[in-house]
Amino acid sequence: MSRDRVLLERALDRGEQDGGSVEFKERLLRDVHLEGGRRESLAAQLRHRLLSGDGEATYVVGVTDDGGLAGIGHDTFSESMDVLSLLAEEADAHIDDVQTWGVEDGLVGVAQVRDGSILETDDEHLVVGTAGHVDHGKSTLVGSLVTGTADDGDGATRAYLDVQPHEVERGLSADLSYAVYGFDDDGPVHVRNPDRKADRAKVVEEADRLVSFVDTVGHEPWLRTTIRGLVGQKLDYGLLVVAADDGPTQTTREHLGVLLATELPTIVAITKTDAVSDERCEEVEREVERLLRDVDKSPLRVARHGVDAAVEEISERVVPIVTTSAITMDGLDTLDELFDRLPKTSQDAGEFRMYVDRSYSVTGVGAVASGTVMSGEVEAGDELLLGPMPDGRFQEVEVRSIEMHYHRVDQASAGRIVGIALKGVKESAIERGMVLLPREADPDPVREFEAEVMVLNHPTRIGDGYEPVVHLETIGEAASFSPENGRLLPGDTGETTVRFKFRPYLIEEGQKFVFREGRSKGVGTVTDVRPAD
Repeated sequence: MSRDRVLLERALDRGEQDGGSVEFKERLLRDVHLEGGRRESLAAQLRHRLLSGDGEATYVVGVTDDGGLAGIGHDTFSESMDVLSLLAEEADAHIDDVQTWGVEDGLVGVAQVRDGSILETDDEHLVVGTAGHVDHGKSTLVGSLVTGTADDGDGATRAYLDVQPHEVERGLSADLSYAVYGFDDDGPVHVRNPDRKADRAKVVEEADRLVSFVDTVGHEPWLRTTIRGLVGQKLDYGLLVVAADDGPTQTTREHLGVLLATELPTIVAITKTDAVSDERCEEVEREVERLLRDVDKSPLRVARHGVDAAVEEISERVVPIVTTSAITMDGLDTLDELFDRLPKTSQDAGEFRMYVDRSYSVTGVGAVASGTVMSGEVEAGDELLLGPMPDGRFQEVEVRSIEMHYHRVDQASAGRIVGIALKGVKESAIERGMVLLPREADPDPVREFEAEVMVLNHPTRIGDGYEPVVHLETIGEAASFSPENGRLLPGDTGETTVRFKFRPYLIEEGQKFVFREGRSKGVGTVTDVRPAD
């Protein structure tokens, strides 16, 4: 019997008791259990179970009153969780965790309900995107920051972020990873065990200020994934790492170019200082300063000028530099202080918008779209539009629930990295690059647009019919270019028409993008859009 199955068996063995914390329900239906006085009665029952369990209650759904495994369909189970969530809200509580098991006639689930309202998040939640060359220590540094523990020299803290078995085996990240820690009046609030989602959720619940990291990919074959992480998320700051034993590389320069193209305030962390002499560390600092000055940025050594100066002066032009070691933990207290004090930069009070970065299906919940809220806010129960679909239409969906770093929240605003469970769509229909909008929005899908672009790197000239991949928000789509004057040379800035090759997307004037094809790269800004034909 699996450990998870033991949880179910224990709940069934404890059974329903008048003074107990366990409640059996075969199903909970909106038109039955929320009508008339049933809602108040069931909320009072839930409150009784919470008091009996010292603030915790266990609801077993899909079983008969005597504990028999009846099982219910996926849709009915999802509706039951929606109803239980509303009852919990009525009882000033929230669903903390749900686990499900398949039985002959459907699903059986165990929901853990805890006292206290669903987490309310404030506006002081920083989102930081990391970048840098492979093996320069991005994931290791982030792992040590969020846990507060030193690395063992073999990348132990990096393993907290690498999410696929082949990534852990090779020591290379092949997709975006996410991590979180926070701060309260006493200092950093670390994740005890990042492998346990409950520990990460606890940080979200307890910290007064949160810092989420979008840890990107340093290996050249996955540059498109790094671009997706830096362009497709609503980031407040960039964290560019440079290893002291290697120094700035071509990948460092490319990642810096993407960060600067998105006008993102950036910090440079020189890592692995424990592996080199003081003289070599000083040499790398000078190399980084030269690299920044070459692109018209002003470097600011935090060790020399102090954290106060870094907080006050960091901008699109001023780039603080911090020397660090995840093994000795040198410099990590400086980064802690910076992340605790830096102001949020990405607040946006417009209407809700979220570009989809990932989608997946959760048993008993259904389709989930995840990404960063770009503007506005969203609440459970909101009716939204999802699209455009390949044919340009938008589909009506409803928000079942919202989760942030494994903690259920009742609403999410700009800058939050969230998973939104959607009713009314199958997971197979959700694609990266789609957008979620309010139902009353009247969006026009776009197949073609005008842009001002700058060619950063290209072996020859760019002419009519050039087809790079355009990265805009979470969109990554092949597109054809038609330059205004027929051609663009390396270093040129000019106007071009851009047409998506396969399907339309929702884009707007002013949005920035990166384009690449092989080792050719450039950046651009949308200047005019044309509705899809």
